[in-house]
Amino acid sequence: MSFDLKLSVQQDSQNLSPQQKKLNRLIEQIEQQKIQLAAWQKAQAEIQQQARKTLVPIYTELHDILFQQLEQLWNSLQHYEFSKADIAQLDDKIQNLAAILKSSQVLSEQQKLKVTQIDHFYQQHAEHNQPKKNKKNGAVESRDPTETYDQHLEYEQVEVDLDGYEYDEQQHEVEREQHRLNRQKVKREQAQKMTEQSLKTVYLKIASIIHPDREQDEQLKVEKTEMLQHANQAYEQQDLFYLLKLQIQVEQNRGMAQKCLSNEQVKFYKLALEAQKQQLDGQIDDIIESLNWMKQTKLKGQKFSNIIQISDMYKKLEADCAELKQQVKVEKERLKYMGKLKGLKMLLGNGVL
Repeated sequence: MSFDLKLSVQQDSQNLSPQQKKLNRLIEQIEQQKIQLAAWQKAQAEIQQQARKTLVPIYTELHDILFQQLEQLWNSLQHYEFSKADIAQLDDKIQNLAAILKSSQVLSEQQKLKVTQIDHFYQQHAEHNQPKKNKKNGAVESRDPTETYDQHLEYEQVEVDLDGYEYDEQQHEVEREQHRLNRQKVKREQAQKMTEQSLKTVYLKIASIIHPDREQDEQLKVEKTEMLQHANQAYEQQDLFYLLKLQIQVEQNRGMAQKCLSNEQVKFYKLALEAQKQQLDGQIDDIIESLNWMKQTKLKGQKFSNIIQISDMYKKLEADCAELKQQVKVEKERLKYMGKLKGLKMLLGNGVL
């Protein structure tokens, strides 16, 4: 908005009440937030483009290598003899790979189908063996390593029941994130409601004071007409922050004898401004969380807007690329050993599968 309005609650800061000082600090914070939001909006597309250009190709290569590992281990399990301990290691590794890859967005349809089949097999196998784990002697019958995947399809008709299973840590994280999002949603709805109520109240108050039709002086009439136009524009854009600053100035201009705002006015302004601040926080968080590559980092559950700056995002992207490249290198080397039975048994023997 081209009309630049400076806040002037009271020029003499020594005469400000503690509440007014808090109000001024809140206004300064919101002004910084608006600048920060504009910067994030400008940088959002550029950061996403940079992530697609640098991170996604490495991420795609990594998942392709992990799929090759999954396929190699699955085939080895069907064609070679292994000890019970080795079978347990292989099963764990295959299940972990399937869990990672089943939510992948970069695999081909054929690869996704293979991952789904393997993952489904292990779910059915776990359900099939569950009654055996309840035997009094506690013995668990091991799966015959010579059985093929096709021979296990008979388990597919068994319905999976997760009741009584050990709590899944990954599921726990998902639920925690969902709770966080639900709390965030409630807060934003409350902030939105407060903003809408305050918008109407403040706008009507301003309009009643500065309506140009009530002004006899032509010069003042022109000024009030312009001011009302800005108020109308701010109301249409739901810019509560601008309207609140405008109201404070308008009320001060009415009478120089009024040296400070009343406690009730300050309380109202503070509540309304806090609602506006929360909305701005939410908008910035939404932009940061919209960056697809951020979902792969450990920062997801943190309050981004108070921690991450735009420059930090580029640094994080660069660091993630370097980390993924190193992981690709390691997984490639591991895949080489998996290609031969001797190498696979060496990995199993050293516990580095």
